[in-house]
Amino acid sequence: MAVKLRLKRMGAKQRPFYRIVAADSRFPRDGRFLEVVGTYNPITTPAETKIDEEKAMYWLKNGAIPTETVRNILSKEGIMKKFADSKKAGK
Repeated sequence: MAVKLRLKRMGAKQRPFYRIVAADSRFPRDGRFLEVVGTYNPITTPAETKIDEEKAMYWLKNGAIPTETVRNILSKEGIMKKFADSKKAGK
């Protein structure tokens, strides 16, 4: 099972709101998922992001691949750097 960290679109027309979820890559974008990792609201200025760092690190350590957008969000929050550092420390 290939797990991805990706965005699940919520909200009304012209008012997007996203949940960052861990989902099997075969599931539809807004369909079934394994766990909610955080939220992302691009409407606010600046964009509002809330991520459960423990859950994100858990999924990354277990092989989940973030999409490009989620990777950028995690990088801005500093989670990708912590993940890279933990991989270096493990060697």
